[in-house]
Amino acid sequence: MSQMQSMTMFDDFLVRAALAGVGLSLATGPLGSFVVWRRMAYFGDATSHAAILGVALALATDLPVGIGTLGVALAMAVTVATLAARGWAMDTTLGVLAHSALAIGLVAVSFVPGARTDLQAYLFGDILAVSAQDLWFVWAGAGLVLTLLVWRWQALLTATLNADLAHASGLNPDRERLVLTVALAVVVAVALKIVGALLIAAMLIIPAAAARGLARNPESMAVMATLFGAGAVLGGLQLSLWQDTPAGPSIIAVAAGLFALSAGLGRSLRR
Repeated sequence: MSQMQSMTMFDDFLVRAALAGVGLSLATGPLGSFVVWRRMAYFGDATSHAAILGVALALATDLPVGIGTLGVALAMAVTVATLAARGWAMDTTLGVLAHSALAIGLVAVSFVPGARTDLQAYLFGDILAVSAQDLWFVWAGAGLVLTLLVWRWQALLTATLNADLAHASGLNPDRERLVLTVALAVVVAVALKIVGALLIAAMLIIPAAAARGLARNPESMAVMATLFGAGAVLGGLQLSLWQDTPAGPSIIAVAAGLFALSAGLGRSLRR
């Protein structure tokens, strides 16, 4: 009887992990496509690295980690978007902000009693420890991001393609950048538990990059990026169970493998 109960518990946490990862992929697929199109990789790094500071603030004030992470990630994303709109040299600025936010966050966490033991989970994720409450948080956040992107899809595409064309169409490119900024902050808060602060940008970029060489239009790229992301999650979980490897890095490793396969297939199709 106890063996059956342990098997049921094992199945439960594995199902929750898979559902959390697939839910995250619903948001990272289309959002990651915009990150790739707009060359916002460093933007994602700065926002995700700031999440560690949000963790420290949440632990110090007894707030839910998701709320603290969302607040700090949103503040960082808005700061970066504002600097970009003012014409700052973004590669250098984002490099400074990304690494400074991570360092300050790690220092801040070290002052919180008991937090050091959980630091690896915040850095690299702990998808196998996702609870039912975490699962609701992931799916709610992913649903919000997906709804936001579907609502603004055409406007975001136009602003991404050409800012002058967006102005001529009556759109405000800065407003569309803000939409992406909010979506990115929500994804960071959602993804922290699953892949961790250091790997969030990889989950955004690698599946989208894998889909880029095979897609025929923006919509198909977003769908394929979502499928690649979900496949990476399921494959990474399987690899983690087989080889007893860390789940978060295993997911990214499988995503990298899918990217390599996609690159080879895309090259063959073009020939």
